[in-house]
Amino acid sequence: MTTDKLSRKTKLAYGAGDLGAAIVTTINGFFLLNFLINVAGLRPGIAGTILLIVKIWDAVNDPIIGWLTDHTVSRLGRRRPWLLIAAIPFAVTFFLQWVVPPFNDAGKFVYYLVVAVFLDLAFTAVNVPYAALTAELTQDYDERTRLSSVRMSFSIIGGVLAAFFTGIIVSQFPNNPALGYSTSAAIWAFAIAIPCFITFFGTREPDFAINAKPAPEGPGFFEGLRIAFRNKAFIMVTLIYMLSWLAIQFAQNNLQIFTKDWIRMDMTLFSFLLLAIQFSTFIWVLIWAKVSDRIGKQKVYYLGAGFFVLALMGMFFLRPGGTVPIFLLGAMAGIGISVGYLVPWSMVPDVIELDELETGQRREGIFYGFFVFLQKMGLAVGLFVSGWALELSGYINATAANPNPIQPDSALLALRVLIGPVGAAVLLLSFLAVRAYPITREKHAEIRAELERRKAASL
Repeated sequence: MTTDKLSRKTKLAYGAGDLGAAIVTTINGFFLLNFLINVAGLRPGIAGTILLIVKIWDAVNDPIIGWLTDHTVSRLGRRRPWLLIAAIPFAVTFFLQWVVPPFNDAGKFVYYLVVAVFLDLAFTAVNVPYAALTAELTQDYDERTRLSSVRMSFSIIGGVLAAFFTGIIVSQFPNNPALGYSTSAAIWAFAIAIPCFITFFGTREPDFAINAKPAPEGPGFFEGLRIAFRNKAFIMVTLIYMLSWLAIQFAQNNLQIFTKDWIRMDMTLFSFLLLAIQFSTFIWVLIWAKVSDRIGKQKVYYLGAGFFVLALMGMFFLRPGGTVPIFLLGAMAGIGISVGYLVPWSMVPDVIELDELETGQRREGIFYGFFVFLQKMGLAVGLFVSGWALELSGYINATAANPNPIQPDSALLALRVLIGPVGAAVLLLSFLAVRAYPITREKHAEIRAELERRKAASL
């Protein structure tokens, strides 16, 4: 294996590693808010608050674990051992998140908060070192986009399967949705752990990455963060990813409740809607990866995100019973969701090398730690804002006696605004960051040439 062109086996083994994170992120994004409110029985505001509290913890553990992976010393590498250690805890804590404990409201709050904290820690311990491998497996500008497209293809396949079959499994338990969700989670727990082992055994970290240790006189953790946030390219990529992922989360978090209470769609049909969205996203990741080679990452983002804005605004104007239109808009949304997956992740390795040029250190762990944090922060903010918006609008929880309550007009309007204009406005803000992103293909070539010159001079 070289540090530039990768074999198909390496690409596939690496790409498969994102299945676990994709399954968790997709199921949480589409189903968690409804589960906590209408199955576990928490009020919407309380459900959103749990996830926000966890993100305060997340702001600490993500960059720290990233920093720890940068300082890991092992003959197996800096990143891969973390996948081996954290895979099982990741699967177990995910399962526990979908169990309804026999506690009162206060007990449930504590239970879901504690489980969420440990699930978040396990997610970080898997996904930060995994994501950091991108910048180490290849140093070629376009090869990184291709590697990211393989990774995102696996990610979306995992999302497709998770979104579709979770709904199908849960729908088999119409009189006991709690059992349906826990059964589904038990099945997915196995699927979460296995990809970690595939990546561990199917890839090898190059010697330069294994031996790349921060110099003793170099910046420490907090100084390193300060330097990172002086890097304009990193700030722009951070904004692009945070805003695009937040827009995706507003749509995902509220889609199940929106289709149930406004469109009046049943769970089985909802599963097919998710299939349409995820399949469209998968196809367009492959298309945009090819188009990016010709027109660049920024232009691809503008085009794809533009379709997403149109789809979100279309959702706002849908009327009850609009089954066919929502399927068409879902397929259109997939065109834009795909660039939110593909473009920011393919930009980060270029930012890391700019940082190496400026600091003399390779600190993939810190950068990817923040990216994983932002991914989860988008989910948490989406859940928090959505939860409290529904709380303040008077949303009525489902109960065993009343599984399909008639929602007040204020709650239905809140759902429509969250699913459409809010996400669209956030996405449009990301265009400003894309425009300001400074690393073009030509600029990256200059960075690589200077790094190679320094490396040759040090030999």
